[in-house]
Amino acid sequence: MEDDVSQSLTPPVSPFAGDSHSASTPDQPPCFSCALEPGRGETNALSSEGYVGRGALKRVLLKLDPAPGDFETDIVDIFGFSWVTETALVESTKLLFGLFRQKILRLESLVQSSSHDFGQASGLHYESEDLRQQCVLFLQYVKVFLSRFLESPRAFDEGPLHPYEELEAQLPSLLVEELFGITLLIGRLKDLPANVQSAFTIQHQGKLFPPSWHLLHLHLDIHWGVLETLHLLGQRTMGQVVYAHQFVNLTGENLTNFSLFEEHLSGLLCDLIGLAMNKYSKVRPTEALSSHHYHCLCTKELWVLLIHLLEHRSKTTHTPSFWGYVTPLLQGLLKGGTVGEQRLPSTCKDPLGFTWWLVTHLAQLGQYNRNGSLHTEKQLRLEHNWSFACELLKSTCDPKGSVQEEQVRMHVHCCLSLTMLWEPNTSAVATLWEYYSKNLNATFSMPWLGVSGLGSVSRSPLSLLELSQACCSPAPLGSTAHTQLYRSCTSFCIFLRVLALHLSQENTGGAPWRQIKGRIYSKFHQRRMAELSECGLMNFLLLFLVLARCAELEDVAGRVNDLVAQMPAGDGAGTGTPPAHRALLWRGQLALLLLYVGRGLDAGAHAERLAASFAQVAREFYLKTTEPSRKLALWQPLGAYLEGVAEVLETSGHLCLAEERLLNEGFALLLPACRQSELASALGFLQNALAQLRRVHQRCSQSLSVAPSSSSGWSPPASLAKERHLAVASALWSHFFPFLRSLRLSQTPPPQLADAAAGQTTLRPMGTHTHTLSRALTHTLSLSHTHTHTH
Repeated sequence: MEDDVSQSLTPPVSPFAGDSHSASTPDQPPCFSCALEPGRGETNALSSEGYVGRGALKRVLLKLDPAPGDFETDIVDIFGFSWVTETALVESTKLLFGLFRQKILRLESLVQSSSHDFGQASGLHYESEDLRQQCVLFLQYVKVFLSRFLESPRAFDEGPLHPYEELEAQLPSLLVEELFGITLLIGRLKDLPANVQSAFTIQHQGKLFPPSWHLLHLHLDIHWGVLETLHLLGQRTMGQVVYAHQFVNLTGENLTNFSLFEEHLSGLLCDLIGLAMNKYSKVRPTEALSSHHYHCLCTKELWVLLIHLLEHRSKTTHTPSFWGYVTPLLQGLLKGGTVGEQRLPSTCKDPLGFTWWLVTHLAQLGQYNRNGSLHTEKQLRLEHNWSFACELLKSTCDPKGSVQEEQVRMHVHCCLSLTMLWEPNTSAVATLWEYYSKNLNATFSMPWLGVSGLGSVSRSPLSLLELSQACCSPAPLGSTAHTQLYRSCTSFCIFLRVLALHLSQENTGGAPWRQIKGRIYSKFHQRRMAELSECGLMNFLLLFLVLARCAELEDVAGRVNDLVAQMPAGDGAGTGTPPAHRALLWRGQLALLLLYVGRGLDAGAHAERLAASFAQVAREFYLKTTEPSRKLALWQPLGAYLEGVAEVLETSGHLCLAEERLLNEGFALLLPACRQSELASALGFLQNALAQLRRVHQRCSQSLSVAPSSSSGWSPPASLAKERHLAVASALWSHFFPFLRSLRLSQTPPPQLADAAAGQTTLRPMGTHTHTLSRALTHTLSLSHTHTHTH
């Protein structure tokens, strides 16, 4: 009788049918549901009604009963009929699966006959929901039966089998055949009608859903249920191969539990990738990291389930890992071919970008544990897949590929996300550096983004340092600052974040720096430095500031100084390093000096080399043989030096790190050659320097008079502070006062002269030329006030 099952079958009347109170109806089992719960919104949480939220995933991985509180009574109600719980699946395998197919077909007919009549919406919803719940309940019963009631096969020499035992021995084979039949009935996700696939995008505002929504999610339940059942069957049969004997006899083709698992899994992965491909076609480059690859929470949860199931099977049965299944499919997509019998959609216009995007979002899903919580420890997340990611990087950086900045920026952004999810990878950093070392002069800008993301080459030393600090302190992975990096940063600045993460690895004994140091240093030499444009120099400075922050400051600063020293200083004819380049280089060197000051290191040697370069340019500026146009150009680096040194002095908390070496004879040469506007800047610098010296000296004097236990931070010894402050005061006096004194007879003194001369009087308490200084400054101050009032 069971062999004559058709769509119109009616099960025989159960002997328990008239005693309905004796049959139990278990609680609704877990299922896919993307209907938003009150107050949850668009958070990272998975559905509380799903397989992860209800603990079903954890139980199957731990080989526990799938539903310990269900199917505990002798009789169970399935598809509206009562069945003996412990024997129904063995005795009525085909009948139960026939009823299962009948419910699926009934739901499909509701989808075909449904209309947009709101009056029917409620009835259609509840009927569709009931059909789906019956199907999900049956799938749960099959899993519970395998886990709880199926006995291991007996050996042939244990005597004759009971008729039930004979049926029970045939169940695994029948189950494989029935599951295969179900997969043929429902087909692939990609083959679902458009009106059913559109249910992915239904806005879940209410509690009533069309039949298409229920059918689509039932398909997801069945796809996962087939894999989970086959996995349980493999566990119960102790890993033995289960052949579908009837199928083999009829077709001559092998069908086993393992082959069905592999085939169904591959098809499901292809369909999920195809769905993600459809989603990617609507994703803007600026939203790549904030736009997910799944259409709803259910497909997100299905990916999480597959990740954990495949990782578990890889560790217990030595089958491929999750990446072992996904990577070949994506490689086939990139090559435009097929993998086995599976074919991905060929409609993707940007396979490389799509692959980067999908791998990154799948890696993010790898943070979820079997309970649905996000992992914080990297060692507990999904294993990395750097081998494939490095293949993608080589395609991105391949000159023959002609990948534009619009795409490169997104790819490198994805690489940064993977670096934060996994551990940094030396090969990835090396591949990226090879690309950027060849394109260092590029602006890496995109006109359609406007001014957003453009790097200015006229930054001050402090802003350069802050930019490098941003590269060394990447925002958290899910933050808005991270997802919006595409808009705010060039791909080179994103690469610097990848480099900083590589150099900041813990417990590596300095190996990351040794691995990359030679690769970076070898790309810079005298000819290469001469070839760098203004943008190239900006990128060069940012690179070395990041290295200085994350690696060895003195080593990196020494290398920068050596490279800058190799560049020609220029002559009166205007040859050599362009003034704009010189200004940018000085800003970078002063930013390095700010790092010294920030770490409390003596900056004497670094400051002396920089000041010598300043004095050389100031001498050319001073010479009367220098043409006015050349002087005008030279003021750009000289003005940058004044601004930068002012930032160094203002940033220094104690002025005890040899900052006075920045104040050399170059100022004595600069001041007499300045025009009115340039002189105003120079005297403004003097006033700021004097004010900062006064503040620091007073603060240090006060802090040294207080008990050491009450002071915060490092404070220099009293003798050192006095000596250093006197050195700064002497430098200001010797290089500025002679020029101020020379202005005492000027008929048109600058407006700042009086204030600058008055500021020099503050040097007296520090012991600088006490009597001579006092008399000279008093005379200068009176003259300057007289001229100021006269004119």
